Amino acid sequence: MSLFLSGPAAQAQLNSEAQPPGLSTPQGTTPASPALELESIAQPERVLTLDLTRDANDIWDRIRRGFGMPDLDSERVMDQQAFYVNRPRFLKQVFERGGRYLYYIVDELERRGMPTELALLPMVESSYNPMAYSRAHASGLWQFIPSTGKHYNLTQDPWVDERRDVIASTNAALDYLQRIYDMHGDWHLALASYNWGEGAVQRALKRNAEDGLPQEYKHLRMPEETRNYVPKLQAIKNIVSQPELFHFELPYVANELHFVSVEAPVGVDLATAARLSEMPLDEFLALNPGFNRPAVTTPGQTFIVPTDRAEQLQAGLAELEADDRGWRMHVLEAGESLAAVAARHGLSTAELLKLNGLATGSQPGAGHALLVPDGVDPDGALEVSGLLPLAAAVVRQPGLKLNPPGSSRSEPRLKSPKGKSASADKRGTKRKGGRTR
Repeated sequence: MSLFLSGPAAQAQLNSEAQPPGLSTPQGTTPASPALELESIAQPERVLTLDLTRDANDIWDRIRRGFGMPDLDSERVMDQQAFYVNRPRFLKQVFERGGRYLYYIVDELERRGMPTELALLPMVESSYNPMAYSRAHASGLWQFIPSTGKHYNLTQDPWVDERRDVIASTNAALDYLQRIYDMHGDWHLALASYNWGEGAVQRALKRNAEDGLPQEYKHLRMPEETRNYVPKLQAIKNIVSQPELFHFELPYVANELHFVSVEAPVGVDLATAARLSEMPLDEFLALNPGFNRPAVTTPGQTFIVPTDRAEQLQAGLAELEADDRGWRMHVLEAGESLAAVAARHGLSTAELLKLNGLATGSQPGAGHALLVPDGVDPDGALEVSGLLPLAAAVVRQPGLKLNPPGSSRSEPRLKSPKGKSASADKRGTKRKGGRTR
């Protein structure tokens, strides 16, 4: 069976996967090719053909087949589209980073019967950076704030933050998106609610009803950020739909299971798990961004690793479990000093603070639980500690420098359409009827 789209529908299919002007781009990034003017993007009417009788060639092909949202055609979409297309190097870097997560997201969307455009939403939210952190304390691929994360049962404690966990946060985000879609019966309104808050959207709809105006996304009065939110997603969708029209080559991402979960024993540090998996530490952490500390401290945790590394990790962890050495928790007693605890475990006070995500000079009181080594070399865990977020997370991917969403760092920022500065995420907007998401 083949699906044919022509005219405005085919053109609209081109508008959805650009990096939003609401997100900061790599510092110093310049287009790899001459900037494309909007006029140069316009093409003669074409027919988009999807052969649904064959297997998907790659993840992008699979995503295209699952598109189910109505297309948005507007000047704002064109502006967002041009913004992305004129930054091909940045666009490629973000798509490559998202490649490790897309199979799981798409698989879950298909299982739930949800449109696959939503697999592109983390690009709008976080540039596929699970360590992204905003001034409003939104975190992870899907940018949950603490209260909404708690509402969707995402654990947030000193040891783990499941808002950054790839699997847990994706499941929670799709639960949330489905709920607000069921509320509105319209994906554009659901997306506006995800960005602005369902309470705010409900009030905007009520105002339009009272004024005798249409109750559609494009007719609502809303903040500028929300006004651009759906056009950003549409622009990214357009680029993914027919990248050749934009002279852009999507990075290859296989349409196959990328990772699996392996039980993580208490007491194992992340550096050791990465070594047993034969993975670079930064790649291991990119799949396991939910840990707040460099070792597993609570039962029931898992490591996520590529499918071809799971067996060797399981074998290595089985050997470690036979060894009593590892990492454990020490609860400070009244009058006990950090220096004394550090000395007993072969650490300096500065190293003890670093392992526990505490700033220099911190003086935790009695009852505070500290992570300490028990007969193991702490060097690997100390290296991991330097890569874990304390307050705001910074992207640590080689070759890609990107401010976290909402970053207040005074680095140069690209200008987005309409001449507004492009920060990674503007999270001052009220959500959920007066709360941020």
